[in-house]
Amino acid sequence: MAITDIKAFAHLTEADIETLGQELDTIRRDVELSLGERDAKYIRRVIRAQRVLEAAGRATLFGSRNRWAWLAGTGLLSVAKIIENMELGHNISHGQWDWMNDPEIHSTSWEWDMTGASSQWKRAHNYSHHTYTNILDMDEDLGFGILRMTRDEEWKPINLAQPFANLVLAALFEWGIALHDLDAAKSQLGIPKDQWFSAPTKDFLRKAGKQVVKDFVIYPALTGPAWKSTLKANASANLIRNLWAYAVIFCGHFPDGAQKFTEEQFENETQGEWYLRQMLGSANFEAGPAMALMSGNLSFQIEHHLFPDLPSNRYAQVSVKVKELCDKYDLPYTTGSIGKQYLLAFRTIHKLALPDQFLKRTSDDAPETSSERKFAGVTLPAMPSLPAGSEWLAEHNWAGVDPVTGERRGLRSALQEAKVALKEKALHEKAVLREAKASLQEKARQEKDLLQTKAGRERRLSRILRRSR
Repeated sequence: MAITDIKAFAHLTEADIETLGQELDTIRRDVELSLGERDAKYIRRVIRAQRVLEAAGRATLFGSRNRWAWLAGTGLLSVAKIIENMELGHNISHGQWDWMNDPEIHSTSWEWDMTGASSQWKRAHNYSHHTYTNILDMDEDLGFGILRMTRDEEWKPINLAQPFANLVLAALFEWGIALHDLDAAKSQLGIPKDQWFSAPTKDFLRKAGKQVVKDFVIYPALTGPAWKSTLKANASANLIRNLWAYAVIFCGHFPDGAQKFTEEQFENETQGEWYLRQMLGSANFEAGPAMALMSGNLSFQIEHHLFPDLPSNRYAQVSVKVKELCDKYDLPYTTGSIGKQYLLAFRTIHKLALPDQFLKRTSDDAPETSSERKFAGVTLPAMPSLPAGSEWLAEHNWAGVDPVTGERRGLRSALQEAKVALKEKALHEKAVLREAKASLQEKARQEKDLLQTKAGRERRLSRILRRSR
């Protein structure tokens, strides 16, 4: 199963987690108090750059019957759509720039360049996903309703089609998100999914219709004789944007190390535990300034989940302090190259398409799904003293501060030492099996020798009896 007790899994005491939460609150407060003109200039500069890129791409596509003009126009339009989707639409709709009180750059007024209505996305994503991040049966973004991303979900025959469904989702990501958000809006309002004349459905059809007409009718028609090549360019730009947005989202949510949780963990969750769940349930990927911009700074997915409404241009600064806290509390900071992170998510998608009997690991100790039960039966180095409220840690001989180094021992050390312990346990089991095999072979050899000796005696006795006759 997924994590049911985050304190036990993280190997931290209640006092540790409360202090961690207070330190993260301080980081938020420091950023909020320092927001000002520099940040406002940043977002306005990004908006201008995005609009210039889109205008340049649209203008270039007037000559799109020329191959090089088509490639240039498609490239410019793709970049413009990616920036609008990731750094502008996503982050503005999170309310990251509401503090400016600019009616143009505000979560209540910004409508993004996607088929889904931003109002439905905000309801499904900002509330459901960011409140219940990676909680089974509560976070509707966990697999987007079509992918099995944890062994806690029962395998069904339809999951065999998961690799194909993943390709379709990647290519049509904006439509997948839009339909997903439509279903979430209906669910929250108590409207049956098959009721096609509801207010949420009308909002979806209205927005999707405008988007389709804009990209596939109006803009191609404006280029006159080049309308066919412009139509292809618009479709290609949407495809590129969809693939990129899909990759960024999957790299932040589904690599190994992005943990899953149960409702049991959420029931009595404190603010500190909420912070800790965001840290353990998210993953980053390494990015320079250009890639960070193109990803909407979601290369800092951990920081985004901790502070979804802080301006994205501050995530790099915040990440330094979050890493320091991870070192202080001995917690993992899950990150890697974008290629590595996606390949890990890709492996999970294909692996969990199979029934559980074909998988080696269990739902308590798998790369994509684990829980505090993964430490059961693993002997970790004992600690001399434990603070109050550490029953699980006391039971497992683990917690507090290392008396030799003076450093706190938490999940990161537990995972490393458990890995060593499990490896030693596996080697011991192999040695026991080898000894048992050798013993059985020796016993079989002895029985064979005994049978041969007995057979020899019987043959000699038979010869003696034949001669006596």
